[in-house]
This record gives sequence, structure tokens and C-alpha cells, in this order.
Amino acid sequence: MALDALPDGEARGVAVAADGGARDLIVVRRGGRVYAYVDVCPHLGTPLETFPDRFLDLGKRHLLCTTHGARFRIEDGRCVFGPCLGKSLASVPVAVVDGAIVLAGPVPPAPEPQR
Repeated sequence: MALDALPDGEARGVAVAADGGARDLIVVRRGGRVYAYVDVCPHLGTPLETFPDRFLDLGKRHLLCTTHGARFRIEDGRCVFGPCLGKSLASVPVAVVDGAIVLAGPVPPAPEPQR
């Protein structure tokens, strides 16, 4: 994904090849920094968004799980509100290379739901 395709302060869903299949990721841009997470809530194992690319709360301060309202810090994926308080999204290493957001390491497995 081109860095310019992700406006500052926005988040997008992308699919990447991992472990012989496709994995859905969330990519968020904050200025020159880019963060990425596996798109699986640690509470029930559901994707965060109900509608495509709707990952952020109204203030664009946190990632939001629309299944049950959990909020996660963008900088580290840690849940700061909701039923998975203290749990974290699985962080994916990314880098910006020649104006493109690229994987900088393996995609980790999604967290096991706490149920």
C-alpha cells in the first residue's frame, strides 16, 4: 500500500499473504508513523469493523471494535476500555520504504479469544 493512499489520522483494512493464506490487517497512520495489527479482537475473535475501513472511534483517538465497543490504543494495540481490558491486538511489524508501507517481519497469529 502506498503511504499516500493512507491519509494521516486514518485507518484501512488490507489483506496480506501469511501462513499459506490471507490475513486481514488494520493499518493506521499517525504523521510519519504507521502501525499495523491483525484484524481480530482479543475478546471474541471477531474483526474490529462492521463496515469496511471503519476502525476508529469518532474522535479518531482509538481503534474501536464495533462488536462490543472495546477501544484500543493506536500506538500499541492495548485495550483501554471494554471487555478485553488489558489485552492487546496482535501487532504486525511494518515499515515505510520508498513511499510504500511494507511488512517488516512475519504476521503473528491472532490472539486466542478470551470468551
